[in-house]
Amino acid sequence: MASIPRPLRELVMARANGLCEYCQTPRAIVIEMEIDHIIPESAGGQTVEYNLCLACAGCNGFKHDALAAVDPETIQPVSLFNPRTQNWDEHFKWADGSTILLGLTPCGRATIAKLKINRERAVRARERWVKAGWHPPVR
Repeated sequence: MASIPRPLRELVMARANGLCEYCQTPRAIVIEMEIDHIIPESAGGQTVEYNLCLACAGCNGFKHDALAAVDPETIQPVSLFNPRTQNWDEHFKWADGSTILLGLTPCGRATIAKLKINRERAVRARERWVKAGWHPPVR
């Protein structure tokens, strides 16, 4: 695993505005953020600006080295969401008082499923964040 130079790490964090680029959880809430290789190093992904994104530990842990997942609606394999080449708002939207993330496209649905973005613990945390006025995040 390649070490990520500090200036590159800082660029990735600043570009993401402190938000997980998959579930949009703010760094100020979870603190544990990681730099994700969108195309994993194991699949030939490089440690360069266009292949890195900010991810919370949950999203990054469930994504692991995946490039694709099954869309639960169509049961077809599709590429996971790529924050460098795709627009978040075209693939996702908040529902149920901003506690459940909905996938608007096969890519969005597959990403939500693979990264377990709506796992019970995350939804319960979002409920508390909504009450505190911390969620949904301002992007």
